[in-house]
Amino acid sequence: MCTAATYRTKDFYFGRTLDYEFSYGDEVTVTPRNYPFHFRNKGLLKSHYGIIGMAYVADDYPLYYDGINEKGLGIAGLNFVGNAWYGKAQEGKDNLAQFELIPWLLGTCASVAEVRKALENINITDTPFSEKLPVSPLHWIIADKEESITLESIREGLKVYDNPVGVLTNNPTFDRQLFNLNNYMHLSPKQPENLFSKGLDLNTYSRGMGALGLPGDLSSASRFVRVAFTKMNAVSGDSEGESISQFFHILGSVDQQRGCCQVAEGKYEITIYTSCCNCDKGIYYYNTKTSHTQNGLRTLKIQYFS
Repeated sequence: MCTAATYRTKDFYFGRTLDYEFSYGDEVTVTPRNYPFHFRNKGLLKSHYGIIGMAYVADDYPLYYDGINEKGLGIAGLNFVGNAWYGKAQEGKDNLAQFELIPWLLGTCASVAEVRKALENINITDTPFSEKLPVSPLHWIIADKEESITLESIREGLKVYDNPVGVLTNNPTFDRQLFNLNNYMHLSPKQPENLFSKGLDLNTYSRGMGALGLPGDLSSASRFVRVAFTKMNAVSGDSEGESISQFFHILGSVDQQRGCCQVAEGKYEITIYTSCCNCDKGIYYYNTKTSHTQNGLRTLKIQYFS
């Protein structure tokens, strides 16, 4: 269960929450331009763009959850259980294992437009990284300062959707998530008017009543609506501090607290980390459940690209 979003002020920002009941040992990871990537079917990639993101590093291989490259392209993979489907390698295709998709696209593409072109020949395979690390059922949000898309590999094939809201959660499929927003077109950041009946003297008794009906539960469909509404109505100054603060507040609207989402006896899904990348400047900000609870809101900043 995760949520990803884009945001634009003077610069372009991209990030996500990672929500789970435990951490694999994720860490901010930099892949320099000359670091060799070994792909199962594509062979060795010696020359590629520099990448920074959050990853679990296994056998010196970064298994990226999310990341950006030096050109300002960002990608995040989110759980897509029950819908994600990967096949076998196909002759004549660019066959990539699920865990290879982020490094391949960030390493070789400078924009979403280039990603669209690359996806025309990509086939995502069901090759696991190892026996201990099976294939993860994911879909992806891919964005730059010009546009955002959602990529889903399902049984019917590879689906690429325009993502006009720049938001992604989990299930159901993205087309259904986007259609569901029609049910909330009445929401507004403004105070409501009495449209119920001219014969009744109805009045607002609290601020924020224009958003009555905005879902507050932790399901992926509800988180999609809540972050879409929050992001599309968010107002921020152009400074770096104002922008990243607003971005963390946007994703904070779906922060998961321990105890509210029980996945097994004594196990609870929580927000393990939240990231915010300045894609124009190549800066990766993030905070964790520890920095939230022990030190207040502490944002760590790592800058790689100058």
